[in-house]
Amino acid sequence: MENQLGLLRIRIIRGINLAIRDLRSSDPYVVVRMGKQQVYDKDTFSRDDKMGDAEIDIIPFIDAVRTTTCFKNIPNGVIISRIMPNRQNCYSEESCIVYENGKVVQNAFLRLRNVECGEIELQLQWIHIPGSKIL
Repeated sequence: MENQLGLLRIRIIRGINLAIRDLRSSDPYVVVRMGKQQVYDKDTFSRDDKMGDAEIDIIPFIDAVRTTTCFKNIPNGVIISRIMPNRQNCYSEESCIVYENGKVVQNAFLRLRNVECGEIELQLQWIHIPGSKIL
């Protein structure tokens, strides 16, 4: 773990109103790429069907992590930053970056693009590595 600044944990909480790609339902999964989320329908007998994509800019999240390293004794529940949905991002509602239990956490709902419907709910969490460099 030499030269690492910390770990970014991404939890996919759930899919909401996802498009149906099979006869009656879908069996989606998420592929996480640096800066992008993609949802696919996993099929056993045919190729996987794309079920939309979404991007999330993690720079505001990393900036919030930097901010918290500069201060001591930050109260639990402090909102460090707010991200509002707009035409340039995939947020479907306001997302707050919060200091919770000694960690920087962001809960977000993302609209899937290039599909008729669907959202994913996810959580970002920064995990400090003891002895790591400050961002």
